[in-house]
Parts: sequence; structure tokens; C-alpha cells
Amino acid sequence: MSKITPVLWFDGQAEEAANFYVTLLPDSQVTNVARSPADTPSGSAGSVLTVDFTLAGQPLQILNGGPDFKPSEAFSLAVECEDQAEVDRLWAALTANGGQESVCGWLKDRWGVSWQIIPRRLGELLSDPDPGRAQRAMEAMLKMVKIDVAELERAADSGQ
Repeated sequence: MSKITPVLWFDGQAEEAANFYVTLLPDSQVTNVARSPADTPSGSAGSVLTVDFTLAGQPLQILNGGPDFKPSEAFSLAVECEDQAEVDRLWAALTANGGQESVCGWLKDRWGVSWQIIPRRLGELLSDPDPGRAQRAMEAMLKMVKIDVAELERAADSGQ
């Protein structure tokens, strides 16, 4: 385990979620499934208590803690995507089976975990040395649900 590992609180679906998450990105794998040695408020002895996994090299853990807490936008997993194809692939996978689109590259997966699916190009455009290009890219992004790189480029270049 890493010195600091983000932990997601789930209500019984830790193993299913981790097994799905590790299919999304390279350098991802489930590293440990710990079962409860005794009955707890969140499950019986022998049930999955925690799942340790890495997602694109980042260690994470899911705790089957029970129904007391739900995921919220106060915590999200941000993925910097290489290109539009990666944005589209991850967006489709994470919104499938009950996931929900939000705004500005945000979504919730079927378990309610918030994700930011952001193309690298967005950051480049928002930090463009020409403040007009950066502003036009930001204004375009604020109107989007899933980020569209081509549309960002068009907006940034529209003032030239």
C-alpha cells in the first residue's frame, strides 16, 4: 500500500467496481481483495471488506462500508486523456449501465463515483499565452457536457 491511498466508500459493490475500473486504463490491476474476518454493520464474515487496486499506476482502495455514505462530487477521479478517441471511449464506458453525464467533462458512473474526463488539449488551450484564445476555449468548454476537442479548437481560433 502507498503511504497515501484514496479510499472510496461503497455499499457492497467494491469488487465489481474495481474489476470494471481496471479495464479502463493501462497500468491498472486489482492487487488485493480482503474479506471481513467477522460480521460487521456492512456485511457478514467472509464478505468483501476492501479491494485494493491501481488505476493507471495510482493506488486506490474501495471499502464496502455499508449504506451510511454515498459518493458525491466532493471527490472525483480526473483522467487526462491523450485525444478525443480516449475521451469518447472512457465516456461511453463510464456512462453505460446507469452512469450519468454532467457538465464540463464531468460524469458519474453507475456506482455514483464522479469522474472528470478531460483531454490534455483543454489544459493547453486554457493556458494559451493569448488570453483571447484561452477565454474563447473556456467559454466553449462551459457549454459542453462531454469535452469536444475539435469544438474547443474552433472556438479558440474563432477570433483570429
